Amino acid sequence: MPFHGEKQCVGEDQPSDSDSSRFSESMASLSDYECSRQSFTSDSSSKSSSPASMSPPRVVTFDEVMAAARNLSNMTLAHEIAVNENFELKQDALPENSLAGRVKHIVHQAFWDVLESELSAEPPEYEHAIKLFEEIREILLSFLTPGGNRLRNQICEVLDPDLIRQQAEHNAVDIQGLANYIISTMGKLCAPVRDDDIRELKATGNIVEGLRQIFHVLDLMKMDMANFTIRSLRPHLQRQLVEYERTKFQEILEETPSALDQTTEWIKESVNEELLSLSDAAVTPGVENSSKPSLSPTLVLNNSYLKLLQWDYQKKELPETLMTDGTRLQELTEKLNQLKIIACLSLITNNMVGAITEGLPELANRLKRISAVLLEGMNKETSNLKEVLNSVGVQTCVEVNKSLTERGLPTLNAEVQANLVGQFSSIEEEDNPIWTLIVCMQKVESGSSQVILRELRPLSWSGVKRRRVKGLEPGGQWGEALPVRWPERSYLSIMLCW
Repeated sequence: MPFHGEKQCVGEDQPSDSDSSRFSESMASLSDYECSRQSFTSDSSSKSSSPASMSPPRVVTFDEVMAAARNLSNMTLAHEIAVNENFELKQDALPENSLAGRVKHIVHQAFWDVLESELSAEPPEYEHAIKLFEEIREILLSFLTPGGNRLRNQICEVLDPDLIRQQAEHNAVDIQGLANYIISTMGKLCAPVRDDDIRELKATGNIVEGLRQIFHVLDLMKMDMANFTIRSLRPHLQRQLVEYERTKFQEILEETPSALDQTTEWIKESVNEELLSLSDAAVTPGVENSSKPSLSPTLVLNNSYLKLLQWDYQKKELPETLMTDGTRLQELTEKLNQLKIIACLSLITNNMVGAITEGLPELANRLKRISAVLLEGMNKETSNLKEVLNSVGVQTCVEVNKSLTERGLPTLNAEVQANLVGQFSSIEEEDNPIWTLIVCMQKVESGSSQVILRELRPLSWSGVKRRRVKGLEPGGQWGEALPVRWPERSYLSIMLCW
């Protein structure tokens, strides 16, 4: 959030390794052996790897693993700051009913109770209060810019612990006056969003409760300052991110030579698939081979990234070079799966009732919106996709019948509705022809045409015809295939360009 006037300052507190310690777990699976590594292109690596067969495996020490983990943690944090415009640090709030939350509350309450008893004693004990003022002074000084000398000198003078101790010896400490000065200074340094908190501090009558709330607001201000620093650094990180990550990965490789095993295997799989596709294309009847096929790095990378959209995140680890984007890739995969199911639903709906709903783009759009809402959360472990698809089918029948009734037409009979719901529910079954068609069209969009040729061969085209789709229910064929009419701007109208 922008600061203004004296509030515009960059704090000295920077996100430390502890802020990103949660990312270090991703390095726990690093293996202890060395494997040879060959770059995909000659200029993609600054160092060539030596053959693993020429030397025995090197034992990776614990310190080297931890150093690599710190490098990955720092790189992950920098990557998140640069890529995610909404990234910010937040305070960890312990659940109230948790053991840690209860222990924290009890310990804090005991501390403030002791402080209150000391200040209420005759004569008062100020040692704990002086330590609190000293800590507050250091926090306030950390908010200042290098040029804020006047305010710096004032803070050091008013909150001088030696001076306060001298006053305490003569029982002349003005605790309330010091608290008021601290609150006033916080008002000058805080972000505008904390102005309400400052007003509440000024209205606090109890000195101990006031000090307690001062520390709470100071914690919020430190978080504000850290997030302000992150926003200030983001443009610089975005410009330097590529070189920074390349350097960090090189450091990780030097400390743990097997740190890119998953990435190497990921690329090798795509290379082997493309080589197989090229060999299949060479023997495909009707395909002219004017020149010797060559393996394109771009095609390999395209196929590699396409595999990420079909990744089993529960069973396979992501390539190390993409671990920083794991959450975003998983969300993209889930969204794509939802779109593919909506495409299947649109195809089935238009095949069965397309003649009835022709010329009603509003109905088609409403059906897609309803499907999208009902399919939210379909990737959760607790979700039953078959039940969700059944609900979508029932709701589709309701909407279609409602539209027919409004136009004075007879509604769908029970048999057609049962067929429609059954076709919807069968999408999640293995080798469903509609689902296979959509997946193949997705690969057409990606450019992996040779892969598609190989995958389409085992597909039975008795149920999928040019511009016609004939569905099968468990009891057999449910009727003649109707010409498919695509809804305007539907997913299928873009993908199925036959």
